Amino acid sequence: MKSFRLLLAVMVLMLAAGSVKTANAQCAMCSTMVETNNKSGAGTTKGLNNGVMYLLAAPYLAVGTVGFVWYRKYRRKNAANPA
Repeated sequence: MKSFRLLLAVMVLMLAAGSVKTANAQCAMCSTMVETNNKSGAGTTKGLNNGVMYLLAAPYLAVGTVGFVWYRKYRRKNAANPA
């Protein structure tokens, strides 16, 4: 039964990964502006990439903080009550 669940989970993940479609990262106006500024040598592209990195880092920091707090509480609980 456990191996069936594992096989089912792997199959679902493979189907989900195989059905990913490409998507535009920006609206049409933003994409056009970035392409134009990139060709002219302006620094807008670099600023946009930095902004994306900041936005990408926020969820990882939030999940990491919650995980760290959870881990610390778990360790303290086990240290107070040794089995």
